[in-house]
Amino acid sequence: MQKKLNPMQRFLAIRGIASVLTAFAGVIVLMIIFSILNPNFAKPNSLLTLARSVIPFLLVGIGQAYVCITGNIDLSIGSVLGMSAMISATMMCNGSHPVVAVLVAFLACMLTGFINGLLVGKFKLPPFIGTLGTMTIARGVAQLANGNYNTDNIGSEGAAQMFKDILYYGKTLGLYNGVWIGLIVWAIFFYLLTFTRSGRHIYAIGSNVDAARLSGVNVFATTTKAYMVSSFCAFLTGLIIMAQSGMGDMSAGTSYEMYAVAAAVIGGVSTLGGSGLLVGVIAGASVWAILQSGLTFANVPVAFRNIIIGLIVVACVLFDVLRRDSKKPVKKEKKQTSKAA
Repeated sequence: MQKKLNPMQRFLAIRGIASVLTAFAGVIVLMIIFSILNPNFAKPNSLLTLARSVIPFLLVGIGQAYVCITGNIDLSIGSVLGMSAMISATMMCNGSHPVVAVLVAFLACMLTGFINGLLVGKFKLPPFIGTLGTMTIARGVAQLANGNYNTDNIGSEGAAQMFKDILYYGKTLGLYNGVWIGLIVWAIFFYLLTFTRSGRHIYAIGSNVDAARLSGVNVFATTTKAYMVSSFCAFLTGLIIMAQSGMGDMSAGTSYEMYAVAAAVIGGVSTLGGSGLLVGVIAGASVWAILQSGLTFANVPVAFRNIIIGLIVVACVLFDVLRRDSKKPVKKEKKQTSKAA
């Protein structure tokens, strides 16, 4: 007879919850350390700004988490972000209404996500190669959008200013609108991943793609959904970054592949597929943003900031690989008995 677990034991037994708790503990420790180093770090205005700075990392982390749970990776996420920013900004500067510009950027980003799903899910290209190709193509489209130049400012009146206020500068109930957008998007994708059949299929193909296929899971459709979620998150992040700067910058999205992977893996999402909780991505994105902001407050040079953050990402992935290896069953060698001559 199995012993009944109390609520706390059931909570701790959830797969991946230990990594999530560790990530949130890291957030608390970093907040304490940087608050001691610089008291201005914990002031209300600084915390509001910090919360807003978390959102781009959170959004791309959500997209990368979906893809990683399927056992794949999306290297195109930063370039899709840049493409979103450049297409929408160029169209606005040329007189298009923001709604039209956003719609065109959305369609371009979703097409990229579908192509990624087609290459990886249908034609079985290694995700590293497939998304590396679309990464280069999307960056090329971003560069061509305005003739290989950054755009002018989209404006500070009328629809353009409304666009910037809705996505970045405006506030609702004391929080920046960008924070609300990030939390709403997170809640939607958390529900889809945790409580729907599509979410279960995403975990299934990441755990064992052959077993999932035999049980009736459409691997191509599920992989494509994951990549389209990633592209949607990149699209939205591109709009937010463009609203922040007020212009289209051709370098927008550079290194965001790294930021996305970091937010996911620090939050406990396995790069080997099949496990990870979207709750952890909040902590992973927060760790990343706190490190960036805190190290800036502490006047740490950019080079050392990059080294510290890179080491943390490598350590998280290495820990995940070692943890997976330790759980693999040890194969017992069959003893062969030799026949007597």
